[in-house]
Amino acid sequence: MQRLLYSVILLLLVMLKGFSQQLTVANLRCEYRKDPSGVDNLKPHLSWELQRDEQNILQTAYRVLVADDSLLLMKNIGNAWDSKKIASGSSIQVQYKGKVLRPAKKYFWKVMIWDNKKQVSGWSNMATWQMGLLKKADWKNAQWIACEEINDTDIIVPHAHGNGKKAWGTRRNVLPIFRKEFSIDKKVKSATAFVCGLGHFEMYINGKKIGNHFLDPGWTNYTKHAQYVSFDITGEIQQGNNAIGVMLGNGFYYIPGQRYRKMTGAYGLPKMIIRTIIEYTDGSSSDIVSDENWKASSSPIIFSSIFGGEDYDASLEQDGWNKPGFNDGQWKKVVITTGPSTLDGPVAEPLKIMQRFTPVTQTQLTANTWTYDLGQNFSGIPSITIKGNKGDTIRIIPAELINKDGTANQKATGSPSYYTYILKGVSDEHWHPRFSYYGFRYLQVQLISADTTKPLPVVKNIEGLHIRNAANTVGAFNCSNDLFNKTNILIDWAIKSNTMSVFTDCPHREKLGWLEQTHLMGASVQYNYDIAGVCRKVIRDMMQAQYPDGKIPEIAPEFTKFTPPFDESPEWGSAAIILPWYNYQWYGDKQTLAEAYEMMKSYLMYLKSKTKDNILSHGLGDWFDIGPNKSGFAQMTKMGITATATFYYDLTIMTSVAKLLNKPADAKIYQQLASRVKHSFNTKFFDQQKKQYDSASQTANAMALYMNLVEPKNKQAVINALINDIRSRNDALTAGDIGYRYVLRALEEAGRSDLIFDMNSRDDVPGYGFQLKHGATALTESWQAYESVSNNHFMLGHLMEWFYAGLVGIKQSAGSVAYKEIVIKPEPVGNIMNAQASYRSAYGLIKVSWEKKESRFELDIDIPANTSAVVYLPAQKTSSVMKDGKPVVNASFTNGRSIIKIGSGKYNFTVYN
Repeated sequence: MQRLLYSVILLLLVMLKGFSQQLTVANLRCEYRKDPSGVDNLKPHLSWELQRDEQNILQTAYRVLVADDSLLLMKNIGNAWDSKKIASGSSIQVQYKGKVLRPAKKYFWKVMIWDNKKQVSGWSNMATWQMGLLKKADWKNAQWIACEEINDTDIIVPHAHGNGKKAWGTRRNVLPIFRKEFSIDKKVKSATAFVCGLGHFEMYINGKKIGNHFLDPGWTNYTKHAQYVSFDITGEIQQGNNAIGVMLGNGFYYIPGQRYRKMTGAYGLPKMIIRTIIEYTDGSSSDIVSDENWKASSSPIIFSSIFGGEDYDASLEQDGWNKPGFNDGQWKKVVITTGPSTLDGPVAEPLKIMQRFTPVTQTQLTANTWTYDLGQNFSGIPSITIKGNKGDTIRIIPAELINKDGTANQKATGSPSYYTYILKGVSDEHWHPRFSYYGFRYLQVQLISADTTKPLPVVKNIEGLHIRNAANTVGAFNCSNDLFNKTNILIDWAIKSNTMSVFTDCPHREKLGWLEQTHLMGASVQYNYDIAGVCRKVIRDMMQAQYPDGKIPEIAPEFTKFTPPFDESPEWGSAAIILPWYNYQWYGDKQTLAEAYEMMKSYLMYLKSKTKDNILSHGLGDWFDIGPNKSGFAQMTKMGITATATFYYDLTIMTSVAKLLNKPADAKIYQQLASRVKHSFNTKFFDQQKKQYDSASQTANAMALYMNLVEPKNKQAVINALINDIRSRNDALTAGDIGYRYVLRALEEAGRSDLIFDMNSRDDVPGYGFQLKHGATALTESWQAYESVSNNHFMLGHLMEWFYAGLVGIKQSAGSVAYKEIVIKPEPVGNIMNAQASYRSAYGLIKVSWEKKESRFELDIDIPANTSAVVYLPAQKTSSVMKDGKPVVNASFTNGRSIIKIGSGKYNFTVYN
C-alpha cells in the first residue's frame, strides 16, 4: 500500500512538473493595449508573451488567427487573417497582414507558437480589438451639436496667458446636457457608442453612466484634432424605449474668466458628436447619430474651470433627464455647429479614479469651517456625502499646504480654486466634481446654511479621489535602505499625479505638458508604468504643435504661447527627437518613429538655423539648479552648454534613426554635422589645462560624458572633475532639471554608484531626503522644498531610474530593443544589504533580487522567455561563483565583475569571496 501511494505521489509530481513547464502564450495586446476599442491603424500591431519555466526558451515560429466572428475563431478559422506557421522569433509588434479591416468592426484573434525545444503551445485565450472610425464618412452623417453657438469674437486661440482682458468679462458659460430617445424592437447582438464631447463629457444610457473614465477625451490641439472615445454598451440597451444622455464640461476647450486660471480662452462652447451603432442578431444594424433631432438644456453644473474648480446646484437637477419617458418639452433644440476637422481614436489609457483617501485628522477652525488632512499630496477631486436643507452650501478649498492658522494655502498652486455644492435638501446627498481636478493633501470645508435659523448642513463622509492615467503598473522596487524606499514613493506620487492624457508638470497651477520631462523622466516612468500609449500621444501632440519653420514649443499641446525664453528651448523641444527614439528602444515602436521622422528632421534643421559656429546659446538651461541665488534660471552652468550638448545628442540619435529607417543620405548629413558640433563644443567649453568643462559644474561635465562629447583621452580626467566637484561640496548636488539625470547616468556608467549613494542617502542638504524631512509626500518642484513653488512636481525624479537600472541592475544592452537583450548589473553600494525590483517589459516579467552578506553575494533573477541576458556579478578572480548550486566553469572576469551569459528562466547565483 505504501509503495502504491509513493508511486501515485511520484506520478503526480512528474505531472505537475510537466504542467509547470508547458509552453503557453499570454498577455495578448493590440497596439499596446488589451482588447482595445477605437483602433485607427488599418494594419495594427500585435504582441504576446511566452511563458514557460524551463531555461533558455526562444520562440522559433508563430501562427496568428484573426476572425470577425468569435464562433469562427473558436473553430480555429481565421477568416480575416490566417498567418499560417511563420518561422520567426518576433513576439512583439507583429503587423496584421490580413483582409482590409472595416471601420467599427470587432475582430477576434489568438496565437500559438513553437519554441527552440520543439515544444508547441496550445492556442492562447481569445483577444479582441475593435476598429475605430477612420474617416469622416464613417460617422454616418453625425453632426457636431451644441446648446448654443459661440460668437467669432469670443474665440480666443491660442489662450491668453493669465487672466485675459478685463473687457472680456467673466465669460461664464452654460454647461449643457443633451438627450435622445430611441426604440429597439429586435434582439441586439452588439452596440457601440463612438463619442467626442468637448472639452470633456460623461455619457449615460437609460440613466446609467457609461464607463469609469474621468475627463474624457484626452486634451489635444483642438484647432487641428480631437479624440473620440468608444464604449461597448451592449449590456445597457433594452428592448423598447431607450435614452442617451450626455453631460459636457469645459476642460481646456473653454476656460472662463473667473477664479484662478493659468490662461483664459476658448476654442468654442461645449459641443459633442456621437455615432451609436447597434447590430442585431438578424444581421441588420442601425445608427443613432447626433443631429437636429436631439434636445439640449442647462446642467446643474453652474461653473466649471479646469483651473478654478466647479460649482454644482443640486436644486437644478432634472430627475430622469437621461432616462426614457422624460418630458423634455421645455428643452430647446440643439444647435448644429462645427468642431475639430479630424477625430482620432485614443492611443493611451483613459483617466480613472485609481485610489481613495480618507482623512487622517480633522481640525475645526471656526464654527462652520474644518480642515481635513488626507495624509498624501495627490492629483484628484473631493467626494462628499452631506445632509442638510435645500439651498445649504458646502464649499471645499483644496490645498497642498496649510497656513499656520490651519487654513488652505494656495499661494503657489493657483488661487482661488474651489468646489461648491448647493444642496437640494433630500436625505443624504453624494457628490464629486466631474470636469475639474486639483493637486492637494488638505481640504478646507466651509458649511453655509441657507437659513441662519436652522442648523448647518452635516458632512457625513469626505474623501479624496485620486485621478490619473490608468496605465498598467509594470514595476516594483524595494531595498533595505528606508530612505531610498521613501524616496521611491515620493517620486512615484509625482509621477502618478502628473500622468494624465499628457505628462503634466503639476496637477494644479499649470497642468501643462512641459516637454523636457518626457525624455529626462521617461526612463524612470517606464520602469513603473506601461506608458507606450501615452508616449505615442505625446509624440503626436508634438507633431501637431510644430511650427512651419520646425520650431517645437516647450509645451504640447500649446494651449497658450509663452514669451521667450519660455516659448522654445532646445532641452525642451528636443523631446521631439529623443522621446520617439526612447519609445522605440523601450517598446519596439518603429512605426511611431517612422511617423515622427519628418517632425524630427524639421526640428533638427530648425536648431541648426539657430546656431552660431555650431553652438546654441538660447533657452532655459539647467532649470532649477542649486546655486547662490533662489532656484529658477540656470546658475551653475553657462548658457549654451546644455543646449549644445542636447543638440549633439539629437544629431547622434538622428544618425541612428536615419540608418534604421534606411535613409543613408540623411544619416551622413547628421553624422558630419555632429562631428562639427562636437569640435565646436570642445573648443568653446573644454578647459585643456584643468581637463574639465566650463566651470566644472556637475551638469556640464556629466552631459559631456553621457553624450560622448568628451575625447577618449580626456574621459577619465572629466570623470575625476565631476567626482571632485561633488566631493568638494560634501557630496551635495547642484544639478537641476536638465542636468541631474545625466549626473546620475555618467556616474553609474563610470562605476561610481557609490557616489550616487553618498549624494542621495542623506537629508541634511537639498535633495530627496531633505524634502521628506520637511514633510513632502510627493516630489517637489525645488530641491529645497520651497513652499513658494509646487509641492507635487514631476521633473526632478531621476533617481528612480538608478534604483532600477543601477542599484538593482535591470537595463538592456546597447542596440537592444524592448529589452530583448537584457543586462543584469547590480550595484551593491553603501550600507544596502539587499534590493529587489521587477519590471514587466514588452517580452514579459524581469525580476531581480540580491542580498549581500559578510563573505557572499547572492542574486536571484527571472528572465522572460524569448529573451537573453548578460549577468555582471560583483566578483574577483579569487571568488568562487556558483550558478544554481553548481560552479561556473571558465567564468570571465573584468573590472571586478564576473560576466555570464544566460537565456530565459529562473537563476540563482552565489559569489563566495
